[in-house]
Amino acid sequence: MPDLAPGAYIYDAVRTPRGKGKKDGKLHEVTALELSRQVLKGLKDRNNLDTSLVDDVVFGCVTPVGEQGGDIARAAVLAAGYAQTTGGVQINRFCASGLEAINMAAAKVISGEAEMAIGGGVESMSRIPMGSDGGAWAIDVNAAFPSYFVPQGVSADTIATKWGFSRDDVDAYAVESHKRSAQSWADQRFAKSVLAVKDQMGVTLLDRDETIRPNTDMQTLGGLNPSFAMMGEMAFDAVINQRYPELERINHVHTPGNSSAIVDGSAAVLIGSAGSAAKTGLKPRARIKGMASIGSEPSIMLTGPSYVTEKLLKRLGMSVSDIDLYELNEAFASVVLRYMQTLDIPHDKINVCGGAIAMGHPLGATGAMILGTVLDELERTGKQTALVTLCVGGGMATATVIERI
Repeated sequence: MPDLAPGAYIYDAVRTPRGKGKKDGKLHEVTALELSRQVLKGLKDRNNLDTSLVDDVVFGCVTPVGEQGGDIARAAVLAAGYAQTTGGVQINRFCASGLEAINMAAAKVISGEAEMAIGGGVESMSRIPMGSDGGAWAIDVNAAFPSYFVPQGVSADTIATKWGFSRDDVDAYAVESHKRSAQSWADQRFAKSVLAVKDQMGVTLLDRDETIRPNTDMQTLGGLNPSFAMMGEMAFDAVINQRYPELERINHVHTPGNSSAIVDGSAAVLIGSAGSAAKTGLKPRARIKGMASIGSEPSIMLTGPSYVTEKLLKRLGMSVSDIDLYELNEAFASVVLRYMQTLDIPHDKINVCGGAIAMGHPLGATGAMILGTVLDELERTGKQTALVTLCVGGGMATATVIERI
């Protein structure tokens, strides 16, 4: 292997399958701590990793309350049998938490603070419902009024309205997400990274993503009612119209079928310096070429991915065409459609293995999951570079560019 330049390198990436985030989901009986423990233990076992070399574990968790609260990263480190010298910290940048955790771990390595670190995340949405941690932005007038707060679903519908995406457009995107996800499983594209979740007796509870519906079609999706029309009628259409008065009315096009599925899951990515290869005997799979986060207009909220992509590519001296594969979390179909429209990215270069509309969005873990997915896909296809990004509540976005070794 040639000498590696200084920087942060990805040595491995693992994730659980995504389980339906309801009481009848296959992972409902599994706590967030146990999901985290199993991915950390998986990283350790499959790499024969001396965990005393891992300085820190950074885990995203968007609803850190109850059994998912406290510093779940440190609890998971201890539960997974890591050296007691390995630290752990929980962070929250809403939907981008898992990717932000990776970027923080990489920054520790680049700065010399850590020799090796793990970034990842966890969310048990069936056990700890989304939003159960509260928050000032939605309920405190000092934040809500000046920023024209509306729920994310209304923001997604506003994107569709402002840039002309019809119900057929968002449903057609959702159909393709299910087709690509199902085909990816059929092709065993996820086999390298997905670790089956097991119970205390070693019995497999789930070994594949639970919410994919391969037979989804336009007729099925067309029968679903809009999810956010009532919220809009109650007050929030009027609020968003104050911020975007050019819109006569909001066309509510998003439904449970073309929005991300609520799921449980966890993921972890092992990051180390160039020198970690000699110390561990592991071969790096990719280099983290650059990373960035950005704030964007908070009312429409979900347009940040294009801005952070432009910011990061400019910083790296790259253009949109220099990226071989893109991963943008499918929070809502209109988010991805607007991103492709803004940056002129063809559909065959983005979310090529499917996405969260089909497989689900375990909030704190998703960023780490999709980075692992695109890394596997770079290796499978022989392509070189990928950009991973997510929209974020409150008007933000995070992005990371990786380069296959």
